[in-house]
Amino acid sequence: MRVLVLGGYGAVGASTVEALRAAGHGCVVAGRDPLRADRVVDLAEPGLGGYLAALRGVDAVVNASGVEEPSLVSVATGQGAAFVDPTATSGYVARIEQLEPPAPVLLSVGLAPGLTNLLAAELPGAGPIDLGVVLGSGERHGAAATAWSLGLLGRSFPDPATGESIRNLTRGLVLDLPGVGRRRLFRADFSDQHTLTRDLGRPVRTHLGLDSAPATWALSLFGRLPGAGALRRVPHLPGSEEWALVAASAGRRRWARGRGQSRGTAAVTAWATTLTENLSAGVHHLHGVSALTDLPPLDGIELG
Repeated sequence: MRVLVLGGYGAVGASTVEALRAAGHGCVVAGRDPLRADRVVDLAEPGLGGYLAALRGVDAVVNASGVEEPSLVSVATGQGAAFVDPTATSGYVARIEQLEPPAPVLLSVGLAPGLTNLLAAELPGAGPIDLGVVLGSGERHGAAATAWSLGLLGRSFPDPATGESIRNLTRGLVLDLPGVGRRRLFRADFSDQHTLTRDLGRPVRTHLGLDSAPATWALSLFGRLPGAGALRRVPHLPGSEEWALVAASAGRRRWARGRGQSRGTAAVTAWATTLTENLSAGVHHLHGVSALTDLPPLDGIELG
């Protein structure tokens, strides 16, 4: 495949390019910096002329830029290219789902959402599923990931099963995570819980924490402070680069763990991109086109 990677020199984008090239695919690194990009593309440019030019001869686009505009999907698919986005933003996902793209669009393709979707889909039964996401607070995350996390602070979202308003980083739940142990995590508006509740027909709730318990409580405290939504940066917190995911229901659980959130997201995203070759036009989610057993061995990711 020939893949255009938007934000291809960022934390997730660079690792995605590396993984795709290692698998034998051609990549075009796109971004605003002419010193680091193969093609200079400014996604804020009126008319998106640079983006359109970069799409020539491309089979798929991976959006690792952090820019969440459905117009990027429409332009790419209108040129016959598949579009892949590891976004975790529920509102952005909902807007994409309203499109009728003439080429495949694949969402839920990173760690959370993505790997969490595959873990949850493995659990039998009809009871609620609790997802746990623990990220390494010692990792230097990219600008897009940092902005997304700060966007949670001080905001609420509707519970996908009940419609009840839930404030981010409240409603603690103790979950048992691989390599971490029992840890209290807090509700957060990841898109996986919304798509899974709808597609699996059972309540799904996502909870977030950091590998350091004190850092997790500090994050929750930030979210409860008046004016938290205005924060643009938080202090660097102690911790490692280890991440862990768990899906639990009625005493059963499936889990994944690894080191380096950005590299883990990129590994799953790169593999998911190759799936678009065989997808029909329209919007898809990873759990709708593959299963955990389809996942190839990915460097640095352990399943259990």
